[in-house]
Amino acid sequence: MEDAGKLLVVDDEAELRALLARYLGSRGYTVRQAADAGEMDRLLAREHFDVLILDLMLPGEDGLSACRRLRTAGDAVPILMLTARGDPIDRIIELESGADDYLPKPFEPRELLARIEAMIRRQRLLGAQIRRHADASVTIGRFRLDTGRRRLLDGDAVIALAAGEFDLLAALAANRGRPLGRDRLVQLADGPGATINDRSIDVRILRLRRAIEDDPAQPRLLLTVRGKGYMLAADAT
Repeated sequence: MEDAGKLLVVDDEAELRALLARYLGSRGYTVRQAADAGEMDRLLAREHFDVLILDLMLPGEDGLSACRRLRTAGDAVPILMLTARGDPIDRIIELESGADDYLPKPFEPRELLARIEAMIRRQRLLGAQIRRHADASVTIGRFRLDTGRRRLLDGDAVIALAAGEFDLLAALAANRGRPLGRDRLVQLADGPGATINDRSIDVRILRLRRAIEDDPAQPRLLLTVRGKGYMLAADAT
């Protein structure tokens, strides 16, 4: 069976880890397992993963803190957060921490698989879009978007972005000066058929503004166009 990608499952429930490893492995994925953030760090240091499946409630450092730490360090691995919380506000906090998607427990393995496939698909589709419509390096104000190495740079410093934030910024850069609605941005940044709620676009825009605007409350680069959506300013060069 062709290898569909490499996944890292981080959960302190050994039975759930084993179940997911068997199920996802039968679908062609290579699956590594970790019981806590320490084991996760050791695996991330040695191997590349296409998606990190991270449980919120971990012993020691919890999933939310681990996610924030990875993003602060500039790690852009796509993160799907598993959570038992049901409050929509809690899920928004998870997205604000840098997670790209979330899935409440209990869940159907087929839904997890669909979300993983969507996350991997969007990386490939956006990469193709960037190669067609953008240079390897895009200037945004004083920042440089390195689409080849998937990094945002301020001089020599790497700005921490989640994978979904990078994809959204790259999609806006490929359509500079053109306002895009939330639905269209979901398609461009997350891929056709993505299950992400368009509220996540607002969260990502907020985080991007905090990263690149001098005053996020008065943005000059990432603009809101009333009734049309969001736009990267045409003169943001």
